[in-house]
Amino acid sequence: MKFPNKKEIARLREKYPTGTIIKLISMNDPYHPVPPKTLGEVTMVDDAGTIHMDWSTGSSLGLIEGVDSFTIVDGVKTICYGESKLWESRKDAVAFFLEGMNASYGSEKQRYSNVYLKLIMGSKICDDSD
Repeated sequence: MKFPNKKEIARLREKYPTGTIIKLISMNDPYHPVPPKTLGEVTMVDDAGTIHMDWSTGSSLGLIEGVDSFTIVDGVKTICYGESKLWESRKDAVAFFLEGMNASYGSEKQRYSNVYLKLIMGSKICDDSD
């Protein structure tokens, strides 16, 4: 396997910064594959060009551009009640938290409202803190 040079590593780090949400199409790993259509968040790109991931399945298996097939999605990450969730669609996340906000009261309503407001303001990570 040919390792990428410094220029290629810099390009990968620019293309896949920490927090980028990726949707897997297919993975070239017969032993511990991540299922197709799984969403994940980039945690880093190492000096060998591996794109390290935090998958929604709990796996942390990395990706290799040109070997694995995946796409960047314009998704969003929400954190509510300590539970982190990746959304492929901001629209779906907005609808979910609007419904939760309208169906709840008190501190629960406030949590949903905090996430909802951050979603409509365009934040990439939307949590339930004030």
